[in-house]
Order: sequence, then structure tokens, then C-alpha cells
Amino acid sequence: MTIDLHLAVRLSVVLVSATLLQSLPAVAQSGEPQGKAAYAETTLVTLGTTAGPMPRKDRAQASNVLSVNGTDYLIDAGDGVTRRLVQADVDFLKIGTIFITHHHSDHMVGLASMLNAQWEYNRQQPTHIYGPPGTRRVIEGAIQYLSVNAEIRSSEGKVTPLRDMFIAHEVGTGTIFQDKNITVIAVENSHYNFPPGSAYAAQHKSYSYRFETPGRVVVFSGDTGPSAAVEELAKGADVLVCETVDFDEVKQRRIDNGSWQKMSPEAQEAWSKHITDEHLTPQEVAKLATKAGVKSVVLSHLSVNGAGKQYADKVKATYSGPVTVAADLMKF
Repeated sequence: MTIDLHLAVRLSVVLVSATLLQSLPAVAQSGEPQGKAAYAETTLVTLGTTAGPMPRKDRAQASNVLSVNGTDYLIDAGDGVTRRLVQADVDFLKIGTIFITHHHSDHMVGLASMLNAQWEYNRQQPTHIYGPPGTRRVIEGAIQYLSVNAEIRSSEGKVTPLRDMFIAHEVGTGTIFQDKNITVIAVENSHYNFPPGSAYAAQHKSYSYRFETPGRVVVFSGDTGPSAAVEELAKGADVLVCETVDFDEVKQRRIDNGSWQKMSPEAQEAWSKHITDEHLTPQEVAKLATKAGVKSVVLSHLSVNGAGKQYADKVKATYSGPVTVAADLMKF
């Protein structure tokens, strides 16, 4: 009897995933959603929770899946996303809608491997990828990257062209997507600060997304610095999935791995400005969450080593709602 390879792989990885989940703390298995009815309709899984581009052995890069009434939507696709989907027991073949917050590698470099897995295992409908300007170039690049493999696979009966399966949508701000389950609203945040007059300023945008579902409102900050637009977007949200960084810790990691010493003084200055101006400290997360009146905060996109309790403590100092430091495969 022939066993379908895809099914066999999924079954074996699910067994590994169950062992992994048992090793996580209790909060990592449930995340305390806002009521059982909301949990049944809308479930968030933090698939990847590290800040890039440095690979980590214990965390995949930024990615989340939001399941609404049985339909799964992917938000960002950093390195490791496909494996994490399998570990979370989410069928990657059924994901037809993907949202990318911005085009830094740690938020989209895993797209190619995931889209290839969909094509290899004969997803029947096109997958739609929504994101800022540049999304078409990213998808075209992924298709080109995978084209040699696709030519070779043609001898194995693959006939559907890659470019027929993956459709890129470059969106602006406001309501960018709506179906029976979700309404998605985008704002431009403050993660990109190009020098005055830079040609890139008009070409590249970084977005934050608000997902309005029948059960809950979930906001994804993406990467951002302090932003009035993000504060307005997050108003009254049930869950704010928010990035946070600590400059001193991130710099020390670069020193420890030797990359800081390889940078010119000008590069060190530019990188330092990026971290301090275009990301959020825990104190800034607390200010955002308090002013927006969000009901709970999930800290993700972490540069921290270990559990990150120090981040949560700093947020809790001035924000009164629940704060969870995300780990990969947490459910909310």
C-alpha cells in the first residue's frame, strides 16, 4: 500500500509538535483568549516570534496565523513559517490569503518555501498575497527563484505554471480586504525613515494591520516606531500583537557575534538610529496600548534571549491590561 508522502510527513511532525507543546509552559498552550466563544471563532497562533535577520535555534522569524470560522489567514512569513504551520497543525494547502506588513527579510523570506510547498502538493486554487508596494517584485522573484525546480518537476507530472498559482496585490491604506470572516484595515507606520529626497521613500512602505472578525479585533503592529496612525488603528482592539526591542541588548548581541565590529562608524550610527527610532521599546508599547485602550498585549518580534519577562514587566509598569511574551506556537 502506498502512503501519501505529504500525509506521512504531517503525521510525523504533528507527533513532534505535540511533544514540543508539552514542554512549553501552560500559557504557551492556550494564551488565555478573551472568552470561549471568541476563541471558537477567532484563534491567533504566533508561529514565529523572533526579530531578524539573525537566525535563532528556539524561535522562527515573524509570522502569525489567524483562524476565523475555520479559515486560516497568514500574517507575515519569515524564515521557518512552513515548518511552524505544520507543527501548529495548520494545513498550509488551505491558506489562500497572506498579508505581508513590510518587505524586510525576516517578515517575508519564508514565502518562497511555503508557496513552493503549496505548488508541490497541488493546491488547486491561487494563493493571494497582499502587501505594500514591492509585493509584486517579491512574488516575481520567488517565482523566478523556484523556476529551475519547477522545470525539473515537470518530468514528475507537474503542469500548472507557478505564476498561475501566486497572485500579488499591492495595496494602499484604509480597508484593503474584506470577506465573510474578516475586514482588514491598513495604515502606514513609522518603521521606514529614508533620508530626505531618497527615491526609496516613495517606493517602500511599512504597514500595520487591523483584523476585525465576528469574535474579536486583532491588531498587528508589524515593525514600527511610535506612530499616531498605529495608535488610532489599535483603538479598542481585543489583542495587540506588538513588536518590541531593547537597544542595549540588540547591540550587545551584535558585539558578541562580531558583526558590530565589522560595521563602519557611519553604518553603526545608521543602524543605531534605525533601532531607536523605528522600533518600540517596552515603555513605548505600554504608552501605545494605554492610549489606544487595547484589552491585551502580546509581545512578539523579540530580540530577547530567554523568556523576556523583563519586557513584560516594563510594559506592565504603566499598562494595566494582560501582557504575554509570545513564544512560537502559542495560541490565543
